[in-house]
Amino acid sequence: MALEQSEESPAPVRLVSKALVDYIGRLGQIWVEGQLSEIRRRPGAKQTFMRLRDVQTQVSLSLVAPAALVDGIVPPLAEGARVVVLASVEFWSGRGDLHLRARRIRAVGLGELLARLEQLKATLAAEGLFDPARKRPLPFLPNRVGLICGRNSEAERDVIDNARRRWPAIPFELREVPVQGAAAAPAVTAALIELDAMEDVEVIVVTRGGGSVEDLLPFSDEGLIRAVAAARTPVVSAIGHERDTPLLDLVSDVRASTPTDAARRVVPDLAEEARRIADLTTRLGTRTRHLLDAAGRHLAVLRQSRELADPLSAVADRAARVEAARLEAGRALVSILTGASSSIDVAQGRLHALSPAATLERGYAIVITESGAIARDEAEVADGARLRIRLAQGELHARRIPAVVGTDHEESP
Repeated sequence: MALEQSEESPAPVRLVSKALVDYIGRLGQIWVEGQLSEIRRRPGAKQTFMRLRDVQTQVSLSLVAPAALVDGIVPPLAEGARVVVLASVEFWSGRGDLHLRARRIRAVGLGELLARLEQLKATLAAEGLFDPARKRPLPFLPNRVGLICGRNSEAERDVIDNARRRWPAIPFELREVPVQGAAAAPAVTAALIELDAMEDVEVIVVTRGGGSVEDLLPFSDEGLIRAVAAARTPVVSAIGHERDTPLLDLVSDVRASTPTDAARRVVPDLAEEARRIADLTTRLGTRTRHLLDAAGRHLAVLRQSRELADPLSAVADRAARVEAARLEAGRALVSILTGASSSIDVAQGRLHALSPAATLERGYAIVITESGAIARDEAEVADGARLRIRLAQGELHARRIPAVVGTDHEESP
């Protein structure tokens, strides 16, 4: 029924409150799905106070449930869990609070969500998207850092402030995008592709603070993961805290545990580099002095050596060695020629002893037939054949006559 009231006759608060109680009570029990953003448990209290928010719009309502109901849920409820609640809407007139009173609570979505993520993880791993061999090294000092983060977020301030404390002049190319909800994955992917196309952006940092599995779900989106794998620019993932591991951590070239860690990895520390340069300069100076000292000592030794004190002495020594070698070579040559001459004389003597002329000189003669052959057997010379008789000096010509039977000598021709 409508509440009777007017400017002249306004309704008292108690009646308005009662009307609200009656009106809201007509809704009965309803099923509500949302995410637990807050859970307050008090020791010994019979009620547990929670806050249930919408995943997309962040609209929230108070949720009250019996402590026994909440404590009986396995696994225990935690902030960030998605639940389906059977509840009635209540209005506490005494405090003017509107809340949901839970009759049943069931955790949903997380197990199924984790199963889908594991399946996607296995698929992408099989394609080699998480292979350490494909990860690119970060530049020592990038020309410009691309930063993808939430609008005015703590993660943004952590990265920029810590990076500029390390290297004050480092420039950033900032892209503020939604980092939670249905719009997050497409927005982060588009920003990544845009930054990757910029020539002066040499490293890209994707960052946001921690949260539940559902909060970080956009950073396990398949489209985003493939975009990171295809990027030419090295990508640093700085999502959540050490315990949070979205798929972006696996495909990125470097995984930073926190936004602050990302700043440390992306740029060097100017003070540390200055100390390193000073240390190297000192070491170089020390090493140079040691080398110069060693060279000076070596030069002092050389200056005291005989070669530098009397340079021509080395020439004289070598000239004496050349002259001695020349004389030795002459003696060796004379010895060789003398030995060769003696050998020739011996050979000539042997040759003369074996020569037919030497035999002739001893009174022997050589009989040569008309054919020019030396006669060695009388059977080789026919009767009447002309012969030449070779003597030591000159030769005689003769003819063989037949032998006369009964005579002691042959008739001369």
